[in-house]
Amino acid sequence: MEDVLMRKIEELERKVDATLESAEKTRKYFFWFLILSLLALFLPLFGMMIALPYILNLFANALPAGL
Repeated sequence: MEDVLMRKIEELERKVDATLESAEKTRKYFFWFLILSLLALFLPLFGMMIALPYILNLFANALPAGL
């Protein structure tokens, strides 16, 4: 009887360890997904902050009367 309980406890420990490992991998995936999503959002915004004044200046200089 005691051997059966010990085997079940060991089996449960293995399952808990596997679940913990899987949860940690999932947490890391979500973390990198968040980082990449933020980069995909903010990098174009920063690029436009730099490029938009330059482009507007080009258009303003191209018009004969200016803006």
